[in-house]
Amino acid sequence: MPASDRIEGLGVYVTTYEDEKPFLDRFCELLGSDRCFHRDHLPGHITGSAWILNKSRTHILLVHHAKLNKWLQPGGHADGEENVLSVAMREVNEETGLVHFKELVPGIFDLDIHTIPARADFPEHLHYDVRYALIATDDENDIEVSEESHDVKWIALADIPALCGNNTSILRMIAKTKAI
Repeated sequence: MPASDRIEGLGVYVTTYEDEKPFLDRFCELLGSDRCFHRDHLPGHITGSAWILNKSRTHILLVHHAKLNKWLQPGGHADGEENVLSVAMREVNEETGLVHFKELVPGIFDLDIHTIPARADFPEHLHYDVRYALIATDDENDIEVSEESHDVKWIALADIPALCGNNTSILRMIAKTKAI
């Protein structure tokens, strides 16, 4: 079985974004490791996250991550789960309280590999993040802040660059959103 088959849709995922293209080979290399879905796998491991649009597709649900002190899409560690879409959906619920959402586009929306800084209890490492585009299907006011975040809110697409600076992966997802 090809390593890319361990994540549904990875073997057929295609991107037109030059900064994202190198990630495909690196993901396949990581997936050759038996423990790549576990957070203790170093130098990096699989994570899943969700780029969530409101029903009118004008706002994205972001969390202000407590440990990283920045605005990001909800997401987290696979913790052994190989269905990364399920990981992303679980993290949406845990980090935002949102329960009514569905896939906006089927399959993988974006891939990213980014560095997570060292903490007292864990060294610097990489997150191999598989991202899915979701859309809220019910009350968008039903959100709550988890202990992992300082805040959670719907942010207008136009306002995200000012909050997230030159985070190329966030800017890439904004561009992809506008193309949907």
